[in-house]
Amino acid sequence: MIEARTRWTLAPWSKDSEQLAMQLSGALAVPPLVAKLLVQRGLGNAAEAEAFLRGGEEQLHDPYLLKDMASAVARIQQAAANGEKMRIYGDYDADGVSSTSLLVHVFRELGYHFDYYIPHRSLEGYGLNRKALELAAADGVGLIVTVDTGISAYEEIEFAKELGLDVVVTDHHEPPELLPKACAVVNPKQEDCPYPYKGLAGVGVAFKLAHALMGRPPMEWSDIVCLGTIADIMPLTGENRFIVRSGLARLRNTSNIGFRALAEASGFELDQVTSMTVGFSMAPRINAAGRLDHAKRAVELLTTDQYDDAILAASSLDVLNKERQRIVDGIVKEAAQQWADKVETARAQGVSEPSVIVLAGEGWNVGVIGIVASKLLDRHYKPVVILGIDAESGMCKGSARSIDGYDLHAALTECDELLDHYGGHQAAAGMSLHRHRLPEFEAKLSSLADQWLTEQDWIPKTAVDLVCGVHDASIETITQLSQLEPFGAGNPSPRLLFQEAELADRRTMGKESKHLKLTLRGQGRSVLEAVAFGKGELADLLHAGSAVSLIGELSVNEWNGQRKPQLLIHDLHVGDEAAKFPAREHFGQVYQKLREWKRAPIAGLAATLEELFGWPEATNSMMLDVFRELGFIELDGSHIVIVPAPQKRDLSASELYCSEKRQADQRFAPHVYYSDLA
Repeated sequence: MIEARTRWTLAPWSKDSEQLAMQLSGALAVPPLVAKLLVQRGLGNAAEAEAFLRGGEEQLHDPYLLKDMASAVARIQQAAANGEKMRIYGDYDADGVSSTSLLVHVFRELGYHFDYYIPHRSLEGYGLNRKALELAAADGVGLIVTVDTGISAYEEIEFAKELGLDVVVTDHHEPPELLPKACAVVNPKQEDCPYPYKGLAGVGVAFKLAHALMGRPPMEWSDIVCLGTIADIMPLTGENRFIVRSGLARLRNTSNIGFRALAEASGFELDQVTSMTVGFSMAPRINAAGRLDHAKRAVELLTTDQYDDAILAASSLDVLNKERQRIVDGIVKEAAQQWADKVETARAQGVSEPSVIVLAGEGWNVGVIGIVASKLLDRHYKPVVILGIDAESGMCKGSARSIDGYDLHAALTECDELLDHYGGHQAAAGMSLHRHRLPEFEAKLSSLADQWLTEQDWIPKTAVDLVCGVHDASIETITQLSQLEPFGAGNPSPRLLFQEAELADRRTMGKESKHLKLTLRGQGRSVLEAVAFGKGELADLLHAGSAVSLIGELSVNEWNGQRKPQLLIHDLHVGDEAAKFPAREHFGQVYQKLREWKRAPIAGLAATLEELFGWPEATNSMMLDVFRELGFIELDGSHIVIVPAPQKRDLSASELYCSEKRQADQRFAPHVYYSDLA
């Protein structure tokens, strides 16, 4: 037996959903599986689905719908007309770098007198600061245009006014109650902002400003907007979807020397770039500059027109990223040992281990502790707080990541008296406090977790889009699934459940038999290969003919000129505890037996069918009730009788069948997890 590592939560599906998907499949000429996924994502309307799949520039909204956009444009154009020096003021993460780089290109194109500034992460911290503003005034700057920052800088902007500096704020973070009194504040998340799409990244807001300044959407820099949007994990829906899709297409044939140099230095092919490439290859290297050195290195890469400069900058970012990985690995190792020691101490004292992981160390680089927190959360599925300690002052700066059900911001609010500063949201947060408060901080966070979380909350969940059959996984269908790309936040890669599939073969592959490869058999001659990387040891627990349930993502495996469907396994379960439900062929077997009999006594019939087919009496009774609802059988006193020529109806036409199957699918949620398969 192999237990699933997560709870499987299947998205609701109904007869109405099925009918809508059939209509959509015909209207858009897409395979049924693609149509079903569109319906699951709230795109059952043919026009909306068409726009999602094939929408163009009409998806972009008028930039002047953003509150204060007209004022922002007017002040920038006034500065340009008067020859004032402008300064673009950005953030040090990939979104801030992208936002800054975009406006550098735009301001160059428009002939403005400007430069840019990004604060040093460890020396200055996030956002506008007084020293940077004093420097701007000393440099003769008349107007500062913020990107990806500024919405919370009320006091700093008041200080800027005292220095004679005007500020235009463009940002996308949640606005505080007290907004800065700048020349303009452009942020779609302001309560009174009528802009219809609220999911823009910082670079997305900068893109709208550029659109307004240029009188057209600057699609020639959509590759930069794509980078920042994906890196900041913004939803790939609506406007973002069109911009990112356009940006990916541009990246595959980009004229941006910086992107070409980054691909060359990092070893990925631009003509094959996807949202995954951007998120896991490009963004970490761009972020590495701000984490370990200075983000201006990344801006220089994305804005230079000299290849020699670009390849030097790209190479340095690749080196920094490798250094970042080395530092993260070192901290993870130290943190893991700290946690193991805490668990052992708790066991020795006869008490429960802390419900929230709180770990701190001197010399831990605060630029990467958020990554460390994420890695420990993945490993232990507990809320995690990782803090770097300043040895001289004793002050700790931390980053936290959480699980479903544990609201970090609410928890930190409960710990307000222990903290110097904090901020964030449910899933991620940051804070600072003195080291002598750490024990009390850990105890309070753990106590809140014990109060707020149920037993089920401690088990990770896997959201499943649809139940799928092996026969559904054809090359044509998988190829058509690419129409749903780009995948990412708000539009994840489809996760499909292959329930109780027959295992035709299993073997290991790769060096030291590290990986697992399964062959699943479906209806007719259909087969599907499924791969679980790093799980070769499971092969000895599997046997041909077993019923295996798997969750995974479909892809096409290309090897030696052949293209085959493939399932990349996220989780699997083999065992008898799962709530089983008869497949259509099982209903067919029972019905054919009833047709042979033509007439059978009700008393003892379910038990007789159990002897013949192995299904429990309750399941057999349910199948008989489904046949009766569909008009396939009738009651005649103490007997059931086969209807000679019933109307041809699908099982899904039975409300009882749909209800029972849905409940069985929901019950298919193994609680004990085996190990990570993703």
